[in-house]
Amino acid sequence: MLKDWPIQERPREKLLSLGAHSLSDAELLAIFLRTGVKGYDVVEMSRHLLKHFGSLHNVFASDCDSFCQQYGLGKAKYVQLQACLEMSRRYLASKLTQGKSLTSSSQTKDYLISELKHEPHEVFAILFLDNQHNIICFKKLFFGTIDAATVYPRVVVESALKFKSAAIILSHNHPSGIAEPSLADKQITQRLIKALALVDIRVLDHIIIAGHLTCSLAERGDM
Repeated sequence: MLKDWPIQERPREKLLSLGAHSLSDAELLAIFLRTGVKGYDVVEMSRHLLKHFGSLHNVFASDCDSFCQQYGLGKAKYVQLQACLEMSRRYLASKLTQGKSLTSSSQTKDYLISELKHEPHEVFAILFLDNQHNIICFKKLFFGTIDAATVYPRVVVESALKFKSAAIILSHNHPSGIAEPSLADKQITQRLIKALALVDIRVLDHIIIAGHLTCSLAERGDM
């Protein structure tokens, strides 16, 4: 039982003394679940869930039926989980609200992760910026399959002009969990750079999201 563990090894006490970053995925999940069930303390239960779903990302991305089928879980826990996810997304979104300037690449990546990491299929999205790199808006423009989304340069150009953008940041997710850009990713980036250059709109970056992983084509020198 968890109460029999040394105090400094219990997840809540460990978080308070060492910080949330010191906890494993199972320990973080255990704090969310709060209590175990007969035969399982809450950390054992968390480890079982991670083993069943494969990762913390997959636990969070599971649908209601899959989540509730697990021993000791139900709709109340599922609702709490979804509320936690939405609060996290809104917290990150509040840092990148309309009119605010982008101050760091990590801040931008965190926001894009919150928006795209749970998408089950590829989604191509854009951050539209003014000439001071203040945020105008964020839009998901194209929705695809598990491994591809068709991107139309004309639609991107029309959207950038509609929002009176001076610059944009491209982004899309890889549901496979692999952040490495494909040849097609590099090719569409170059096509969009050329198309937008005709109307004096700059493409600052193309950021790929794969769960908690990111890949910046600008940082790689692929733009």
